[in-house]
Amino acid sequence: MSQLLTEAEIRERANSLSGWTVEGNQLQIRRTFKDFVAAIEFVNKLVEPAELAGHHPDIEISYNKVKVTLTTHDAGGLTQKDFDLASVISQIS
Repeated sequence: MSQLLTEAEIRERANSLSGWTVEGNQLQIRRTFKDFVAAIEFVNKLVEPAELAGHHPDIEISYNKVKVTLTTHDAGGLTQKDFDLASVISQIS
């Protein structure tokens, strides 16, 4: 199991991620696309990195808006795995 990060570690890592926010024990980003098809194309691009990491985000889709939430459920909060995957997701357009 991954080790939970401290509040200081979470703040430090969150400051290096553009667009991501810490909401309780979750890391979140919201993206808006031109339409539903573009939103789904973005979501489909998340499959491979999530599978490679063995770490899967919670995803909410509302027409052209996508909310991605990361947390390490089995650890009960934020771990390095969340920030590693967030970094990869940040590079996906």
